[in-house]
Amino acid sequence: MLTPITSRIVLTYGSFDLFHQGHARLLQRLSMMGTELIVGCSTDAYNEKMSVPAVTSYAQRRLMLESCRFVSRVISEQDWDQKYTDIINYNVSVFAMGEDWIGQFDQFEDITQLVYVPRAEIIGTRKPFRAVQHNQLRSIAGR
Repeated sequence: MLTPITSRIVLTYGSFDLFHQGHARLLQRLSMMGTELIVGCSTDAYNEKMSVPAVTSYAQRRLMLESCRFVSRVISEQDWDQKYTDIINYNVSVFAMGEDWIGQFDQFEDITQLVYVPRAEIIGTRKPFRAVQHNQLRSIAGR
């Protein structure tokens, strides 16, 4: 007797450096699209290769993602081309990324549902917080 497939696996990727509420909102939103959310966290080597080094280490970013209640599993993102294989190997129903990636993954539409999440739904309509240099903080604090 065949059992119907009841799982719906969602997959996303990112660096998740300096984890913030926008990341949490994205993961929450994505987790509601399925029964399991797999997050591909880019390794330090991959970030360097893509010329976007992370402030926090891969181990720290992975731990943060693993502690997030919306995330079912964290895998390492080591190469741009692994996405196709991951979709197949993890039986992914939904491949989701932020709208800033529109068009970059359209080749996957024949094997999975493709979703580009609007930025306003991830971080809201407020402008993102800008990082302040330590010396600027000292001058503001009067030190």
